[in-house]
Amino acid sequence: MVLGLLLARAGVDVTVMEKHADFLRDFRGDTVHASTLRLLDELGLGKRFEQLPHRMIDSIHMQLQGVPVELDLRRLPGAHKHIALVPQWDLLELLATAAEAEPTFRLLRSTEVTGIITEGDRITGVDYRGADGQTRQLHAALTVACDGRSSTLRSAASLTPHVFGAPMDVWWFRLPRQADDPRGLAGVMGDGHATITIDRGDYYQIAYIIPKGTDAQLRAEGIEALRRVLADQVPWLADRVDTLTSFDEVKLLDVQLNRLRRWYRDGLLLIGDAAHAMSPVGGVGINLAVADAVAAARILAEPLRAGRVPTRRLARVQARRWVPTALLQAMQRTIHANVIAQTIDGDGNGRAPVGGVRLVSRVPALRQLAGYVVAIGPLPEHAPRSARR
Repeated sequence: MVLGLLLARAGVDVTVMEKHADFLRDFRGDTVHASTLRLLDELGLGKRFEQLPHRMIDSIHMQLQGVPVELDLRRLPGAHKHIALVPQWDLLELLATAAEAEPTFRLLRSTEVTGIITEGDRITGVDYRGADGQTRQLHAALTVACDGRSSTLRSAASLTPHVFGAPMDVWWFRLPRQADDPRGLAGVMGDGHATITIDRGDYYQIAYIIPKGTDAQLRAEGIEALRRVLADQVPWLADRVDTLTSFDEVKLLDVQLNRLRRWYRDGLLLIGDAAHAMSPVGGVGINLAVADAVAAARILAEPLRAGRVPTRRLARVQARRWVPTALLQAMQRTIHANVIAQTIDGDGNGRAPVGGVRLVSRVPALRQLAGYVVAIGPLPEHAPRSARR
């Protein structure tokens, strides 16, 4: 949606295809980081964003094997010294409304891409199923795969990412939040368990980390076992864990961490999770995908207006975004191996190394640096001049 908005403001004819009729789904990635908030300001959408229901987080509190760690966002550069938590459907509608004000933008809802059109080795568009159930074709100078970790377009183009693996999956569910409860985002890791609580106003979004591939086994133990662990690890939730009545309320996130070696083919570009699926560690996936879109819009608007995008331009997008992606994935892999894997080793005796953790907890500059990496990230992108309002 971000890419479509930016290209439409640059005068490029854009069609965005959305499989569902609306955006009202239970997204887990609802974080809007400081660099994305700055982008919304540059696009003239900051005031509209402020009208959306959201929560601000200016610090992140963690307990890692009993060692307290706080990531400090209050010294970030720029106007936004925080991360915003906002329902993703509201953000998507804001972006869609802004894009639909542009004469060259079209959003097709209830429209599912089913395959690609090729002429020789070049991809020239997509096959899709429309709202009426009929299959049609749309030809385009460039097709962009923004369709996530299970990308239909990536599979159709025979592109396979390199898989780094992950030691965990995540259970997502909600618990009620009371007015005098802790605010913001906090986490507890230790004794074989890890729980993250995300303040969403009248409820907490809970991320409970489980060893990779153990979903069915742990569900078989019953919802009572999960309630007991939550009450033990996060005692101030003990008075409401009974509101979690069955595993029907617990959704599984199959954590993936991978990256394509090449993010493009002639006529096709992949960005976001379609090019590089991110772990939920740091919540950086949306921020990174938005930055991909901004870089792509800046690099590709001119050749798209001319009607032909050489592959060297697509390679420039990957070259621009590869380093920050690789750096963040390396950070996530390090945390996977040295914190999470050793915390949730499955026998209740996990012991994450605390030497580096203690250093971060004691040195303010390191806490601020960690906050910068999470909230802004390496090589942040700014809106092209053509898109600013």
